[in-house]
Amino acid sequence: MNFEFSEPEQRFIDRVRAFIAREAEKNYADEVMAPEREAHSQLADSPERREFCRQLAAEGLLGLSWPKEYGGQELPGIYDYFVNEELAAVGAPLIGKGIGIIGQTLIEKGTEKQKQYFLPKILAGEIEFALGYTEPGAGSDLASLQLKAQRDGDGFRLNGQKTFNTSAHFADWYWLAARTDNSGPSKYHGITLFLIPMDSKGISVSEIETMACHRTNEVFFDDVRVSAADVVGEVDKGWELMCQALDYERFTLFTYSPLRLKFDALVATLRDWKVAGQAALETDHVRRKLARLGSKLEVAKMHQRRVICAAAEGRVPTVESAMCKLYCTELGQEICDTAMDLLGPQALLSEGVDEAPLDGRWESALRATVVDTIGGGSSQVQKNIISRRHLGLPNPN
Repeated sequence: MNFEFSEPEQRFIDRVRAFIAREAEKNYADEVMAPEREAHSQLADSPERREFCRQLAAEGLLGLSWPKEYGGQELPGIYDYFVNEELAAVGAPLIGKGIGIIGQTLIEKGTEKQKQYFLPKILAGEIEFALGYTEPGAGSDLASLQLKAQRDGDGFRLNGQKTFNTSAHFADWYWLAARTDNSGPSKYHGITLFLIPMDSKGISVSEIETMACHRTNEVFFDDVRVSAADVVGEVDKGWELMCQALDYERFTLFTYSPLRLKFDALVATLRDWKVAGQAALETDHVRRKLARLGSKLEVAKMHQRRVICAAAEGRVPTVESAMCKLYCTELGQEICDTAMDLLGPQALLSEGVDEAPLDGRWESALRATVVDTIGGGSSQVQKNIISRRHLGLPNPN
């Protein structure tokens, strides 16, 4: 297994870095490149960030792995990952759900009408999506979702609730999973995927503020009418498509660069820090802690490279991405925990408070890393995937 990038791959990475450097000179750079937003830096949730996505499109950095017949470049899927890794390194919006989860699924299972409408808009960076999966009683056990889609003539009527839908307050379209049949042989049957406008009559969005001070949402459906043309794939057979989409999400969204940024920030903070009157970096205790984290950071990078290698071989990196997501998000927590231990009570000071290390970033980062272990499938879900698909252990359910 070769973890080194080839010469063409490195040239491509240099090209992405050059694009980011040009964008960093623009007036909107402070809004667009904001690593302090933690995981929410990936969102195109402002006019400036949406314009940045259009610039990504103009640079030809969207849809790299798509077939040429749909406007793509037919490059290996790892090129999408290269783009996201470099964007994550500066806290810019990632290439997003449209290119991966929605776009790839539509290419494979969408109708011609859906492809003609959505794919050009996705490639142009002109459209944003929200994922409608989680419900109050269906989070880690996603197949237990109960939002009802009842037949109504040639369409359906939706009634129920979704929760923790992060992009619902600014998205244009909703990628929604609903229950169309309760009489099937298992809970995995009877789930259907829909693509519907977020401004559909009967949809209401209510804010939820997380412990990380980032917005997510509850979404309520009151007799929302959708047509048969809004169905993605086959009625009652949406579960497999959802699983494939979640694999792609873990592959692209959980990048290595934010971990490196956190570790480098901790080392930089400790350079000017004193412990009992002694320079922190000169104490054996601090050096051992940092050496341990540095070693784990290399392990995180290798997990990332294993995902890339699996994708390069044409496999869906289900197990590799679950391992990477689990390890990297929990390492993010450990880095912040270590900062709290080494910096002492001052690390608990919030942004804007005098004498707060890194202007309060450690306190906010600690809260954000807890949320990271939940999004895209909780740590417990990743462990179940690894135990079943890699170790061959029985399903705990």
